[in-house]
Amino acid sequence: MSNTNIQVTTNGPLRITGAFDVVDAAGAKFDLAGRTTISLCRCGHSANRPFCDGAHNAAAFRSDEKARALPPPKPRA
Repeated sequence: MSNTNIQVTTNGPLRITGAFDVVDAAGAKFDLAGRTTISLCRCGHSANRPFCDGAHNAAAFRSDEKARALPPPKPRA
């Protein structure tokens, strides 16, 4: 069982709690200053991407995802 939890918040960001790293496309780690909880932007309006700055409120971002099972992965060729 993982010690990391990712919560898809209603009309808001992805909230990550636990032990994790956030890395850029080149694999360099963001300095999270010891944080064990962060929020990642889903709306695309944050001035601090990939982190949430609350801009989803002014942008009227709406998303209410419910948990579901994903289909099995497609076989790799």
